[in-house]
Amino acid sequence: MSVIGERVPRSDGRAKASGEAEYGVDHAEPDMIWGALVRSPVSSGRITRLDTAPALAMPGVHAVVTAADAPDTRAGWVLRDQRLFAADRVLYEGQPVAAVAADTLELAREAAAAVVLEIEPLPAVVDLDAALRPDAPLVHPDWESYVPALGPDADYPRHGNLAAESVSDPPGVDDAFARAHRVVTDEFVVQRQYQAYIEPKSAVGIYRDGRFTVHTAHQFPYNVRDRVSQFLDVRPSAVRIVGHTIGGGFGAKLDAALEPYAALLSKAARGRAVKLVNTRTEDLITCPSREGAITRVRSALDEDGTIIARELEVIADNGAYSGEMPWLASIALHCARGVYRAGPTRVTARLVYTNTAPTGAFRGVNGTYLYHAVERHMDHIAAELGVDRREYRLRHLFDDGEELLNGQVLTDAGILREGFEAIEAAAPWAKLEAERRPYRGIGIAAAWWLTNPMPGTAVVKLHEDGTAAVITAATDNGSGAVSMGVTQIVAERLGIPPSDVFVTLPDTDVAGFDAGSQGSRTTRIVGKASQIAADEVITKLKDVAAGLLEAAADDLEVADGTVRVKGAPGTSVPIAVVAATATNTVGPIQGTGSFVTPFPDFNPGCATGLMLPSFPTPTYHVHLAEVEVDPVTGTVQVLRYLVAQEVGAVISPDGTYGQVMGGVTQGIGYALHESLRIGEDGRYRERTLESYRLPLAGDVPRVEFFPLEHPDPDGPHGAKGVGEGPILLPAAVIANAVSDAIGRPLNNIPITPEEVLAALQTAELRNDEEHVR
Repeated sequence: MSVIGERVPRSDGRAKASGEAEYGVDHAEPDMIWGALVRSPVSSGRITRLDTAPALAMPGVHAVVTAADAPDTRAGWVLRDQRLFAADRVLYEGQPVAAVAADTLELAREAAAAVVLEIEPLPAVVDLDAALRPDAPLVHPDWESYVPALGPDADYPRHGNLAAESVSDPPGVDDAFARAHRVVTDEFVVQRQYQAYIEPKSAVGIYRDGRFTVHTAHQFPYNVRDRVSQFLDVRPSAVRIVGHTIGGGFGAKLDAALEPYAALLSKAARGRAVKLVNTRTEDLITCPSREGAITRVRSALDEDGTIIARELEVIADNGAYSGEMPWLASIALHCARGVYRAGPTRVTARLVYTNTAPTGAFRGVNGTYLYHAVERHMDHIAAELGVDRREYRLRHLFDDGEELLNGQVLTDAGILREGFEAIEAAAPWAKLEAERRPYRGIGIAAAWWLTNPMPGTAVVKLHEDGTAAVITAATDNGSGAVSMGVTQIVAERLGIPPSDVFVTLPDTDVAGFDAGSQGSRTTRIVGKASQIAADEVITKLKDVAAGLLEAAADDLEVADGTVRVKGAPGTSVPIAVVAATATNTVGPIQGTGSFVTPFPDFNPGCATGLMLPSFPTPTYHVHLAEVEVDPVTGTVQVLRYLVAQEVGAVISPDGTYGQVMGGVTQGIGYALHESLRIGEDGRYRERTLESYRLPLAGDVPRVEFFPLEHPDPDGPHGAKGVGEGPILLPAAVIANAVSDAIGRPLNNIPITPEEVLAALQTAELRNDEEHVR
């Protein structure tokens, strides 16, 4: 019986539920000591005094390190713009200035507090528009000396406080606006969002025999290996990353955090293992959160309301250092029209340095606020025209063969209409409109998205008892992509129960390269690599079994834990027997697989600074929400939420639904609750989970999910990415629904009770004025 599409227990479920699983924060080494960081209390300033002598004099302190003890080099995922420690200037609150290692965690923190640090405050660059003015202070006066991680030839448009820029300016935009019958203009502002994973960041560093070993719970072990090697100025092969069970990451654990500090402290402490763990406040104020942004959109319409041109500008907060953010500037081009035809479109995306914590990936990256802007704008256009919002979308909706702004062609975009139909069948739009009650509203939105194409590798090893091990550097990150998806794919291929498939935790000394848990790639990429490896295992099984069964290898099949003659299931031999025979004759059986998705064809001249040129393995999404607003308190309750999502093929129903439910939950948090506000001094106002408002169980309805299955011929059993798509649209559909409920546009995220009440009061005043007239 096939296990694809069936509900199968997670392979890591029992260990996690029983407490047996060792998370990164739990890991300990013999004779281990503890570390703590001395962090800047201000967002911008000049270091005038740094005295570590008081800490070094404390009993039980083994080492104190500063910029003077670290290699004189810069590191970075895309651009090498960051030093391990601040030396002369600090550029954001929480930036490490020194690190301490001591016998206990308490002593390490006491020693860190004993370090004398004096900083002369400087003006903080915080406002995004102001940061781009010619007279703005430069966050990085020496920006021209920075070199891309891939070398000078990989440089991209950047200057001053402009960390990255991507511009597409096709002909015809200005002419279309000049002849437009109507122009609709909007501005949207979103705040930062913290990933709020349960397990804070941690690392255990060990320096022995000239090599660094780091234990960490990380989404991308090979990336943290490379970053540690950059910071410590050693070859990547001199660094080993050992992965552990991850207590959530959502993108925040894709780049290095505490790992290089733990490694350097271990070297300074003569090889003693050193453990660092963030406090929750440390984690929150230094986490590479989803960036804040300003998006400005205007569309030119003809007499019939057809969109004949568009202009979209987005200014996003890079924070003090770049990380992976320069890549993300390209995404604006792919989302500027949403999923709707809109004529020639000018797109300008700017990433801006500020004196704030560096931003980074969060599930769905900048797609969340780009789709919020585009879909709110579509509602605004429909309102200006006095037409139905859903029908206006359908009128402009992509069809099969749509050519995008980058020249990529979507051959299957007609799936979007199928998504609208699936939602309509479950929640007829006309009925929802007809049954409207005061302070209730509905919103609808649609999107397309990519499956991250980066490479993955797996080795499938067959044990002599007939079970299989998958050796990979892929991480599960709690999603089930490994513990269900990859496990089921290998079990299906080898004809054994999923409970007989064991997946190792990542170790860069043992497993081949994997691009990490990001962009919904693991089931598709690692699943495919594992499938290829399993096919090699099957070939070797058949070759050995052919001698045992006295049959040709081509006449054999592997199924139900046996190798058997096709059409004669009684003539078979258990896989365990074949594996044991192979070990003693031709050698142990194992297979290796690698897979990477090529980028679709695109027009390389369509934009400057286009670092993510096209969207591989696209998926399609339609969401609908119904909300109710309390006119007294301004609070918003999401009453109903529906998702139609194209998934390729469902490998694990539980895993697929869990990802949809989780993504929508985080999207509701983004839309209504969560916000990292930054003061004029560059410091966060929300500093603990008490003040950072996460959604509660009662804030989230059970999502009604309609999977749209269109198997991808290149994916394992047709699978595409699932995990990121569900978070793209909640902000858009909820904002549309709330605006519908109160009759006033709300264009900022999150939508707070205060903003709702202010909008209601404005509406009442206008109604009173009209009544007086």
